[in-house]
Amino acid sequence: MRALITGITGQDGSYLAEFLIDKGYEVYGVIRRSSDFNTRRIDHVFDKIKLVYGDLTDGAGISSILNDIEPDEVYNLAAQSHVMVSFEQPVYTVNCDALGTLRLLEAIRSMKKKPKFYQASSSEMFGSSPPPQNEKTLFHPRSPYACAKVYSYWQTVNYREAYDIHACNGILFNHESPRRGGTFVTKKITDAVKRIKKGEQKELVLGNLDSRRDWGFAGDYVEAMWLMMQKKPDDYVIATGESHSVRDFLDLAFSCVDLDWQDYVRTDDKYIRPSEVDYLHGDASKAAIELGWRPKTTFRELVEMMVCGS
Repeated sequence: MRALITGITGQDGSYLAEFLIDKGYEVYGVIRRSSDFNTRRIDHVFDKIKLVYGDLTDGAGISSILNDIEPDEVYNLAAQSHVMVSFEQPVYTVNCDALGTLRLLEAIRSMKKKPKFYQASSSEMFGSSPPPQNEKTLFHPRSPYACAKVYSYWQTVNYREAYDIHACNGILFNHESPRRGGTFVTKKITDAVKRIKKGEQKELVLGNLDSRRDWGFAGDYVEAMWLMMQKKPDDYVIATGESHSVRDFLDLAFSCVDLDWQDYVRTDDKYIRPSEVDYLHGDASKAAIELGWRPKTTFRELVEMMVCGS
């Protein structure tokens, strides 16, 4: 089996590459050309994967990559994935996250042998819809990022229904790991905890501490991606079924090093989004029943992993 992963250098891409290699796949990854190497998350499997240069904003280039590689499965994980940045760069976010998906689907539609397609959808699509959220919950996106993901979700459904493409959406709730990007709140917290404990940082500045999220481990969630590709194509919520506030995360992270977060954390309105998502809490019952998938890592284990891990 041959798999193509867009966004292979990201957190999810690196875990998925590991997972597919262990399954015996030939793994290809799409990376953007840069003057700096951005492969640290996949350096440990570098000799087991093949990288090609490409960008989701380049439809002709994406089509050429697909026709050259002829993958059996395509996992679209690439995105401008930072919600706050999407308010500052909405046009680029939509070009990459929404139209990028359409470019991939159009390229697949034109292929003689059509690969299976996985779209990385997001719990941010639910926005202000009340919890718990499942596959039947109405979308109410609250950011340019979330709006772009809703567009991609429905294009994926449409191409599945209109062109009989094996296309599925994984609606993944927040998933973290030691490989998480440093600008995301969980990694911002856990990195600060380690620096504060060493005396290298004095305070941590955050935004809304009352936001609630359903946080899981990214390494668990990539298995769900693969399982979706082995079944009849459909759309699945992937979540832990628990919700915790940023305050809860702070409590646990700082307690790992015997510190009280209230001595070090302050808030600043500049980190508040123009429109907030207050409460995400996923119901992954469908995935449990139809895919046999359940999370293996607890919230406590996740936080401890991120504080104590590399």
